[in-house]
Amino acid sequence: MGHKDGGGPAAPLLAAQPDLNLLRTFLAVYRSGSFTAAAALLGLSQPTVTTQIRNLERTTGQDLFERLPRGATPTPLAHDLAARVAAPLDALTAATGCDHEPLAPTAPVHLAGPAEYLSTCVLPSLAPLVADGLHLRVTTGLTDPLLDELRAGRYDLVISTTRPRGRTLLATPLADEEFALVAAPVWADRVRDRLATEGPTALHEVPLVTYAEDLPIVRRYWRHVFGRRLTCRAALTIPDLRGVLSAVKAGAGFSVLPTYLCADAFATGALVLLHETDDPPINTAYLAQRPGIPYNPHVSRVRDHLLTPGPHTCDPGA
Repeated sequence: MGHKDGGGPAAPLLAAQPDLNLLRTFLAVYRSGSFTAAAALLGLSQPTVTTQIRNLERTTGQDLFERLPRGATPTPLAHDLAARVAAPLDALTAATGCDHEPLAPTAPVHLAGPAEYLSTCVLPSLAPLVADGLHLRVTTGLTDPLLDELRAGRYDLVISTTRPRGRTLLATPLADEEFALVAAPVWADRVRDRLATEGPTALHEVPLVTYAEDLPIVRRYWRHVFGRRLTCRAALTIPDLRGVLSAVKAGAGFSVLPTYLCADAFATGALVLLHETDDPPINTAYLAQRPGIPYNPHVSRVRDHLLTPGPHTCDPGA
């Protein structure tokens, strides 16, 4: 996901060499999402933070943040600047040992990842930590843009549906998603026997409900399980697997979904397997973060909790 304006910068990002303290303050505002939170993080007054950001904006010649009643939204220039300075400043902090004082218990942890997995597995697991005083800020989105913003310091942790490439991020396997071919009983009763004898062509008469027009999940299932190319077209697409689940349960057609998302529907009989296999497609989710000491020490609490086996792993066998 690009952060530059359409015409691209016509001048250097920084016309003059800024004070490192200004860049540290900028990064604190960028990562915390507000001038107030950055002030608490740095042990400064809010007016001091505001003055330093204004001084840096005079150096860049453009606004870095859009001031809002409850926070500060980075401009495209701020995204570019964070991408350039985050890693060097973090490395300098680690090398000199000049880390910030521990954050207050209210300093938020910024977590991002797929909406479905966060909502179904991760947030229920983190609820006790939030009840115990942890402040959490959650963003949903696609993996590649989220990883780009993780590198720039926008997030503390990202749940990634692929292993991040390169050495700029650390990634630890978090959970395996197992995928299943499913439908509501009204469709299963009509085609399941034919599917067993005729193969996947029996599903050509059933509407296909999918996440995206290019059918990435269903195409992978067809190749992996049936060993052939998918020839169906989608009857309904919605870019949220929970929406796909809802439509399939209501009888719209069939789909391929992660089993963790279907557990309750399987238990109630609202959804059934159309095809059983000993070798279902599996996708590994990773917990990604920047190398080095976490900028916010509360990140370690969340990370350790997520990497401890528990409900958030959404065990396919559950």
